[in-house]
Amino acid sequence: MMGYYGGYNYGWNLLGFLWMILWWVVIIIAIIALVRWLRHGYHHMHSHGQTALDILKERYAKGEIDKKEYEEKKKDLEV
Repeated sequence: MMGYYGGYNYGWNLLGFLWMILWWVVIIIAIIALVRWLRHGYHHMHSHGQTALDILKERYAKGEIDKKEYEEKKKDLEV
């Protein structure tokens, strides 16, 4: 009758405890993965697949930068 106390088996209690720990580890990892996935999706959604050159052209078209600055930055990006 080793391992029994009041009708309970310590081995099963330990196994249950380990399953509980494993369950919480899985839950925490799933939450972290979900947050990373959502953040990654958010960045892709808002970048619209634009390259740096596309953004530079857009800024020039809006008048945010002048032709000289546009040409300099374009030259830097193409190197």
